[in-house]
Amino acid sequence: VQLQASGGGLVQAGGSLRLSCAASGRTFSRYTMGWFRQAPGKEREFVAAFTWYDNPYYADSVKGRFTISRTNAMVYLQMSSLKPEDTAVYYCAAKTSTGPISDVRNYDYWGQGTQVTVSS
Repeated sequence: VQLQASGGGLVQAGGSLRLSCAASGRTFSRYTMGWFRQAPGKEREFVAAFTWYDNPYYADSVKGRFTISRTNAMVYLQMSSLKPEDTAVYYCAAKTSTGPISDVRNYDYWGQGTQVTVSS
């Protein structure tokens, strides 16, 4: 099982980026797919997730600015109105457990991360 994240980069505040995560190794239609981020010196935090039954969830800090979507083998994070505080390494993840969707410990598979830097 592999997750490959891409799409990060450097963008000015107010700009947009779209992150992609390609899943391979098995069918992910029954997995909840999520995005997390980790800024330097901080813990990894929940950003958004899309359950296998097609409900999206967002952290309060990104509601109205980020949109998560998915196909069977891909998950996307469209990020708009980016702020400097969105700067972090972004990770995609997948889980099958029924634990809290925002808890990093509940995710079984992780991608390698992609850097997003928002300049002011």
